[in-house]
Amino acid sequence: MGMPEWTDPKLGTMKRAALWLVQVIGEGNTFTKTDVAGAFPGVAQADRRVRDLRRRGWQIHTNREDVTLGQHEQRFVLAGEEVWKPGSGGSSPRASITDKRRREVLVADGNMCRSCGIAAGGEYSDGLEAAQIDIARRPVSQADGTEKIELVAECNRCRVGGRGLKVEFENIELKISGLGSFERDVLISWMKNDQRDFSKVEEIWASYCTLPAESRERVRAVLGI
Repeated sequence: MGMPEWTDPKLGTMKRAALWLVQVIGEGNTFTKTDVAGAFPGVAQADRRVRDLRRRGWQIHTNREDVTLGQHEQRFVLAGEEVWKPGSGGSSPRASITDKRRREVLVADGNMCRSCGIAAGGEYSDGLEAAQIDIARRPVSQADGTEKIELVAECNRCRVGGRGLKVEFENIELKISGLGSFERDVLISWMKNDQRDFSKVEEIWASYCTLPAESRERVRAVLGI
C-alpha cells in the first residue's frame, strides 16, 4: 500500500501534516507556522497537530534545540511513526514524560547533561548561550539482545547532535571486566562521586579535539610538531 497524498481530504489533520512534512518539506529542511497555515488554510490548530507528531517519534526542532534556527523557524529532522497507516495515529501515542517523571530524571542525573557534562544554566565554551537541560530517550541494548528505552538528562546542543545515539550495555560490561584492580578502583571512585576531575592536559586535549583542522595545525605548530 503506497503512501497517500498529503492533500487527501479524507485524512485527519495530523496525518496530512505528517505527509506534508515528508512530501513537501523533506527531512533536514525548515518551515514556519506561516507555511503550515498556508498548507492548511481554514484548519484550526494545524500547527498544534504538527507539534503532536513529536509524541509519536517525529523529530521537529525549534531554536531551543537548534540554535541556527530563527525564532519562527522549525526544522523537520526525522520522520517517526507512519501515522497515516491504518491502525496508526490513534489515541495512544508514545507516552509523554510527566512533569513528575521529568523532575525525577533531572535529580537522578544531577541536573546536568549526561552526554557532555554541562550543568543547567552553564555557559558553553563559545559563550554564545547557556545550557538548557531536558529529557532525552536513549535506546540501551541489553545483554540478552533486547533493547530498552531509558530516560536521560541532556542539554539542548547534545540533543541535536546525539539523535540516534545508542548505548551498548554489554560492551560497557565487557570493558569493565577487562580492567585491572587499580583501574577498577579509579572507576569506582568516579562513580561514587558521580564526577571526574580532569587534568589541565586532558582539558587542553578536549578543547584541541573540537578545533577545525586549520586551527589544530596552528596548535601543532606551537608545539613544534
